[in-house]
Amino acid sequence: MALPDQASSGWDDGLTSSFMAGDERALAAAYREFAPLVHTLALRSLRDRSAADDVTQEVFIRVWRSRSTFNPQVARLPAWIVGITRNVISDAQSASSREIRKVLAVAGVRGPDEADPGLETAEVLADRLLLDGELDRLGEPQGSIMKLAFFEDLTHEQISRKLELPLGTVKSHIRRSLSHLRNRLEVDHAAS
Repeated sequence: MALPDQASSGWDDGLTSSFMAGDERALAAAYREFAPLVHTLALRSLRDRSAADDVTQEVFIRVWRSRSTFNPQVARLPAWIVGITRNVISDAQSASSREIRKVLAVAGVRGPDEADPGLETAEVLADRLLLDGELDRLGEPQGSIMKLAFFEDLTHEQISRKLELPLGTVKSHIRRSLSHLRNRLEVDHAAS
């Protein structure tokens, strides 16, 4: 069975059995055919090119590892790959939200989705002021980066463009700042 070259269009269902049998050439053909679609779906959902790259890689790792669970009588391979893509995108979105909620939880601060829009209690306001103060203590550009991530819910790539900083720099600042905030807020929370 001949494998399609990169210029071909459309998935050859004849390759599906080779893929299921563990033929790496069939995986390479599937990657060439579907990686652009997977990346586009991830980019539209996550609005972060680096995250979309990570999702694309994770999708094809999962596709390869779980090929024994694929049932061609239930769905064609392209539909199955899109289903895995949706799951990986959802996992990526959840992981990002969890990281932000962890930091907020350490401080006892309610996130924007948890706060009662009509009732800004003194406690919620105090928590927000505490967080805002800690973000200010980070200095620049870390404070601005974290405020854009927390309060404006911008992706790493959006922050990079807005502040005209390299994407890698933004990611490093966020990673270090989250660790610093977690430590600071644990100390403040323990003291209260």
